[in-house]
Amino acid sequence: MNAPFNSQDLDQRPYDVEAIRRDFPILSRTVYGKPLVYLDNGASAQKPTAMLEAVHRAYSEEYANVHRGLHFLSNAATEAFEASRETVRHFLNASSVDEIIFTRSATEAINLVSYGFEQEIGEGDEIVLTIMEHHSNLVPWHFLRERRGAKLVFVPVGDDGSISMDEFEKAIGPRTKLVAITHMSNVLGTVTPVKDVCALAQAHGIPVLVDGSQGAVHLNVDVQDIGCDFYIFTGHKVYGPTGIGVLYGRGERLDAMRPFNGGGEMIIEVTEDSVTYNAPPHRFEAGTPPIVQAIGLAASLNYMMSIGRDRISAHEHDLLSYATDRLSAINSLRIYGNAPGKGGIISFDLEGIHSHDVAMLIDREGVAVRAGTHCAQPLLKRFGATSTCRASFALYNTRAEVDSLAEALEKARRFFA
Repeated sequence: MNAPFNSQDLDQRPYDVEAIRRDFPILSRTVYGKPLVYLDNGASAQKPTAMLEAVHRAYSEEYANVHRGLHFLSNAATEAFEASRETVRHFLNASSVDEIIFTRSATEAINLVSYGFEQEIGEGDEIVLTIMEHHSNLVPWHFLRERRGAKLVFVPVGDDGSISMDEFEKAIGPRTKLVAITHMSNVLGTVTPVKDVCALAQAHGIPVLVDGSQGAVHLNVDVQDIGCDFYIFTGHKVYGPTGIGVLYGRGERLDAMRPFNGGGEMIIEVTEDSVTYNAPPHRFEAGTPPIVQAIGLAASLNYMMSIGRDRISAHEHDLLSYATDRLSAINSLRIYGNAPGKGGIISFDLEGIHSHDVAMLIDREGVAVRAGTHCAQPLLKRFGATSTCRASFALYNTRAEVDSLAEALEKARRFFA
């Protein structure tokens, strides 16, 4: 069972990154004869032994389908699955497990909310986004623009990647029906002032969705303190399995929403000519849920909480500061975004060299980064870029790995000089 981790005074312990690294088997491997330097955590994080063992145990010792089973294994699997829901509730500080919905991904969770809100959107109604949104929190709202005639209103960022409340105050108006914003940019690392945005929007009765795909990894999230109506994140970025996402929804919001998928579990009764829907969260979990993925996710969240999320954040900010200094010293290298309080993400390019070429060259040095548009084309267009490299830090990265990144980039620059 995955009971939520609870501990006191975690911040008083030294941060032992080498001990943490030993919890991740893949970090001991080499690529091309070089030590692996994994800096593509913004795309997907590596997995701790605790999560891997939880998944193996779930499949090998207590696997069965959940809910309604009357035999031992089904009851054991159901208990572990629902205990995982409680772990997620604790991780987010939601008020009830009934506000936690398991989906296949963060993308599906956002689409679920978009579909659930569609009937409330009319011609000319506005949905407020930021220019920083990942396509997963952009394309679903384009669906409403196309189907319902909604208008998308974008909050801009400054040249340093910062975003201000003044711009939100300009964007939110009498036709605004929903605000859907990233907690942290997956390109710039900019942290959106989500608590202030929620206070502003809800003063006008406007619901707020926060895409926490990056925020849940790097920040200590408290949905009650933030005041959002929806908060979304994905399992594989928080050191958990693929194939699972989380939707937190305020109880009264979920009660008012129509279901996204139809099938087993999400109904109370169905006849030839009628259907009665289940209450949340099961209303939104049609079919067999991601059972083992939820158990693995709970193990990864407990692992993060056992280290301490504020301690993880402090470690990543140290890496960010060090990496910013190291990369800024490289000739012809441009860093995109340096907003105050940004998270552990650096996007950059080398003048005259395509980011794909840079990424492939430093890969031969064992350094893994992401290259491309990062599913954020409007944001890159705003900065006049068609592609960048991105290094994104995790709780297991080190300053020595930042040195390896900087040295590999210097080597790539000299190669193309």
